[in-house]
Amino acid sequence: MIGNQFLEVPLGQKPMNMTTYLPMLNPAYTQGGWERYQNKDISDEVLITYGWGDGGGGPTWEMIEAGKRLEKGIPGCVSVRFDTATNFFDKLERKMKKSKHIPKWVGELYLEFHRGTYTSMAKNKKNNRKSEYMYQTAELLSVSDMLLNGTKYPQKDINDGWELILLNQFHDIIPGSSIKEVYEDSDRQYLKICDTGTNIINNALTDIAENVDTDGGIFVYNPLSFDNSGIVTIDGKKVYVEDIPAKGYKVVKDFKTTNSVKADKNIIENKFFKIKLKNGDITSIYDKKNKREVIRKGEKANVLRAFEDYPKDYDNWEITSYYKDKMWVVDDVLSIDTFDDGVCAGVKIRRHFIDSVIEQKICLYDDIARIDFDTYVDWKQDHVLLKAMFPVDVHAQKATYDIQFGTVERPTHQNTSWDAAKFEVCAHKFADISEDGYGVSLLNDCKYGYDISGSDMSITLIKSGTYPNPDADKCGHRFVYSLYPHAGNHKEGGTVLESFNLNVPMYAVKTENHRGVLSEEYSLVKCSAENVIIDTVKKAEDSDGIIFRMYETYNRRTNVQLDFGFDIKKCFIADLNENKQKELKLTKGGVEIEVKPFEIVTIFAE
Repeated sequence: MIGNQFLEVPLGQKPMNMTTYLPMLNPAYTQGGWERYQNKDISDEVLITYGWGDGGGGPTWEMIEAGKRLEKGIPGCVSVRFDTATNFFDKLERKMKKSKHIPKWVGELYLEFHRGTYTSMAKNKKNNRKSEYMYQTAELLSVSDMLLNGTKYPQKDINDGWELILLNQFHDIIPGSSIKEVYEDSDRQYLKICDTGTNIINNALTDIAENVDTDGGIFVYNPLSFDNSGIVTIDGKKVYVEDIPAKGYKVVKDFKTTNSVKADKNIIENKFFKIKLKNGDITSIYDKKNKREVIRKGEKANVLRAFEDYPKDYDNWEITSYYKDKMWVVDDVLSIDTFDDGVCAGVKIRRHFIDSVIEQKICLYDDIARIDFDTYVDWKQDHVLLKAMFPVDVHAQKATYDIQFGTVERPTHQNTSWDAAKFEVCAHKFADISEDGYGVSLLNDCKYGYDISGSDMSITLIKSGTYPNPDADKCGHRFVYSLYPHAGNHKEGGTVLESFNLNVPMYAVKTENHRGVLSEEYSLVKCSAENVIIDTVKKAEDSDGIIFRMYETYNRRTNVQLDFGFDIKKCFIADLNENKQKELKLTKGGVEIEVKPFEIVTIFAE
């Protein structure tokens, strides 16, 4: 007998959400998959991935037996044929070339479900973000050390680290929808990732610094693809350094260790902003440079709001739109104090919410035109969604969100059911709304869920569901989100570069007076266009060549000049698998290429 699997869904019932996601190979699922398939005018075949598990797991003997019987044909049910996915798609491609009615979708395929996965298990989201940038920096520094000092590239350690990072991006780990024991494993694995990555970075950083010909100072390495100024930490203290070369280093002699920020319990002020507070609430943010108020009149900013969160389906996976029906403002202020951390200063506010405590520093700087909210949360609640909201005085019908290798635009209104469904959306480092001439960006260093309605900008901080992990998010959380008002739109205002500054730290070590063969200032590679981001620099997998992977982020066609800080003999355009495709002409130690809007380009230098 075939067994009792066929009793799960009787013939005639069509399990609408299972026939393509959790399909068992039986008549009901097979027929349901065919009936859901909408492009029968193009192809009379549909691919069904079957097996025990999500989206095609391991087949069972019952399924194989059922498939053999379905091959023979059952009245009222489509027939089945065992084949490979490659053969199916090859055949489909040939059919599509003959058809005149191929459907085309332009824009985002927004999944109206599983919105909670942007936020659930926040510690894993943070560990993932920090690990990715750490290992990109480890690759870059290791390439620099190899080229400048002849040091062996630590290929195995880097590959092992990336494999663990990718393992923890697996379904259901990174969505935050696994059982508790999975996250106990991932905690240990992320510690290993961090330890190995830190060792790689420190070894390369020290090796390069010790070979510089210098009278001493602070050796600062900038992993970003543009010249940069910012904050580094030396001996536990924050200092501000300037003009560090792109993908390179500089020995800094002069640096800033103090600030001129004015702060008390009612006002925080620097040359960029004047922030007014009342009992810890921000009632005004005046942008001095652009001479305008950032916050809508009569509103409060950085409002921490807690929502009751019992989704209709799939607790840790989903947020349902009715969550807004029950909300509390986190306004139980325990204390307000001023602080001064050297190069930044501001106000520290401690709030209480049921059993949880939220400590937050509102930080201003002398030379950085953004407002940081450095936050620590000791979270004890469950089924509570925590968000921070900024009602900004900007008119915009759409918002721009950072995604991998570019941006995407989404409506800020709910004109249609499709618009209304986007009440929680995903993004990476920032979201922005801009009118002609002015805008506001909301940046983050480890969050992924946003909600922008009209000109109310919200970022989701903690979700805390209980299934399948009853203790999800019940822990300490440290993160930073930032408000970045700017002239122009997000491109003209420099939002992309500022979001990288928040996420990718510069590294620094003290260096003494010593003689070496390296200069005090160096750039491995420079890019002539700010809209083209050099995302990755690494050694080629199968040779000693160097891979440079970059992307265009403004939707702007651009002619780009890359200038290399080392001698190259040949340079090629390559595919993502590092296969050389086209040789480029070398000009003055670099190459010039055209980059199309949002295009990803891989350069192979040898």
